[in-house]
Amino acid sequence: MAVTKKDVEKIAELARLKFSDEELGSFTPQMNEILSYMDKLNELDTNDVKPLSHPVEQTNIFREDEMKPSVTTEEALKNAPSKDEHHFKVPKVIGDK
Repeated sequence: MAVTKKDVEKIAELARLKFSDEELGSFTPQMNEILSYMDKLNELDTNDVKPLSHPVEQTNIFREDEMKPSVTTEEALKNAPSKDEHHFKVPKVIGDK
């Protein structure tokens, strides 16, 4: 099934896109090329291929947990506009209005 310029106009309308006549003319062969690739893929026997949840199968992609030095309380509070000995001080946001 070949895509016509009218089909491309309809697809553009559904996608709420506006294209010039020149752009519509260039998209028509591009879409036909995409469909020809799909036809080639449809020729493949995929009966024994299991569906995937992800195109690349990976196992445990997470890194190992490692202990690393952390920021000290003094360093964290160094530039705080309002603080006490161990905490940031912030305005009260919960309570009676």
